[in-house]
Amino acid sequence: MISNALAFKPYGHLGPRASLRKAHTMDASLQLSRLELEDGGAYRCELVNGIEDESVVVTLTIEGVVFPYQSESGRYRFTFYEAMEACAEQDGSLATYTQLYRAWTDGLDWCNAGWLHDGTVRYPIIDPRPACGGELLSGIRSYGPKDKHHDRFDAFCFTSLTSGSVFYVPGSFSFQQAAHACQHQGAELALVGHLYSTWHFHSYDQCDGGWLSDGSVRFPISTPRGRCGGSPEAGVRSFGFPDKTTHLYGAYCYR
Repeated sequence: MISNALAFKPYGHLGPRASLRKAHTMDASLQLSRLELEDGGAYRCELVNGIEDESVVVTLTIEGVVFPYQSESGRYRFTFYEAMEACAEQDGSLATYTQLYRAWTDGLDWCNAGWLHDGTVRYPIIDPRPACGGELLSGIRSYGPKDKHHDRFDAFCFTSLTSGSVFYVPGSFSFQQAAHACQHQGAELALVGHLYSTWHFHSYDQCDGGWLSDGSVRFPISTPRGRCGGSPEAGVRSFGFPDKTTHLYGAYCYR
């Protein structure tokens, strides 16, 4: 955007969401509304006053959570571009290396390799074990750059705070019945990103498996306990992609 005392001209994809704060006559602070996952990065602001000018670069970091994602068809089924699409369909985007590294420092341990935003393939390991590069120290394992059109892996997706809310509807539903149960509540089946966001930002805890919109069954645990997935770590547990007609679960809805 370009602005002076009399006029304001937005441009680029951020233009419609950019403005000056104008808290007082000397306030030239830039503000962005309705932040999106891709808005993170460096921004340069230049202030010109007569023959003097000042420039500063600020970095915007989008807070969020990284989650691994597999195809309903099984492990290692996504090309790079299919991984991008899969994340977008679940209210996310492919995670950057920095986002995956931060998730690893927060405890993410996952022994399946997935695409990242830069086209590399990596996976985070906290506890080294034979099938996961056991001879190496803990860290981010790398397969390096791969063929984006032909090589196939899982995906590491990144999502942030959602504008809506997730809630659980108890019952014994097939997938289609779960969708109807959400519609009856004026909602829709939640996306995987919705559930991870609610777990991460609101410490959502529900020890009941429920259908999500992609046909998977998951449940969020913030306070680990014996009969809620068995893992000592908080997280979103998964039952995978059970048969949509013969397996019955509750529903996680979003509105």
